[in-house]
Amino acid sequence: MTPDAALQRGRWVKLICGAGNQDLAAIEDLCALYTAAGIHCIDIAADTGVADAAKRGIDWALARGAQRPWLMVSLSDGADPHFRKASFEPSRCPSDCPRPCQKVCPALAIGDHGGILTERCYGCGRCLPACPLGLIEEDQQWLSSEQVPALLQTIVPDAVELHTQGGRQTAFEARLSQLKTSGIPLQRVAVSCGLERGAGSQQVPALSPPELAAELWLRFGALRRAGYRPIWQLDGRPMSGDVGAGTARSAVKLLEAITPWAPPGPLQLAGGTNAKTIELVGSNSKVAGVAFGGMARSLLQPWLQDAEKRSQPLRQIPELEAVASSSVKALIQPWLER
Repeated sequence: MTPDAALQRGRWVKLICGAGNQDLAAIEDLCALYTAAGIHCIDIAADTGVADAAKRGIDWALARGAQRPWLMVSLSDGADPHFRKASFEPSRCPSDCPRPCQKVCPALAIGDHGGILTERCYGCGRCLPACPLGLIEEDQQWLSSEQVPALLQTIVPDAVELHTQGGRQTAFEARLSQLKTSGIPLQRVAVSCGLERGAGSQQVPALSPPELAAELWLRFGALRRAGYRPIWQLDGRPMSGDVGAGTARSAVKLLEAITPWAPPGPLQLAGGTNAKTIELVGSNSKVAGVAFGGMARSLLQPWLQDAEKRSQPLRQIPELEAVASSSVKALIQPWLER
């Protein structure tokens, strides 16, 4: 089934590699196994090395009869948790520190010694409150307006995702202008947005569903003027699908709240999505599909670690690839057959 047909039939499945994830070996395996299982889109960081790794993984699956998914590049129109990296200076850590930051890191970006492995960090932020001394900082990863067109011309993606927040219409339109400047024809522009209001202050109240819908209608107008078709990615609880089954409710509740007010275009779940999401969605015909991020990555983590110890790609170790692929199919097959 083509990606467009999957969106129309409510069977769309997207893999989110992570807007900040630059772990090339893991990305290559993730893209290989999820493409082989039948996903329709792969969302990656705006990085040429990451794009090359994703394409190698996709090619491995295509050689085994899979259908090519869209390659989607993630961008943001302002500060966003998905586009940050954590950092700390290990020399400032007490020698007897039990490293609680390491225990809560889902990306395994913090080891027994040293600082953060930047390429693995994808900005979940769980380490920030975990540090008892407050030594961990966050750094936003930002592409300038000049960088975006050239990057897209190098990667040549099928689609782009723009992360946005309330109150950032002008910045959103500026990013759209950069997409047009690139000259790359895009199948879709996904708009990722939750109830956060873009002001950088924790004291700013969240958007209500009607307020979020009003923001999406503004984005819809800009997309239509630019000639792009949207996907509305409703980010219920960002980067939390691996936390537990309960997080699945956030995305579904946001979808149910926004549906009466939403602009035209497919509504796709994200943020907190996991294996329980399909049960909560049930027969809701308004759901075009789902994106799996933290859940998709954590699901393969044990086998990725095993493969790393063997200094081989996961997909090239038959006994590991078989069991990992079985787990991937169990996660996404209910959506493909929905």
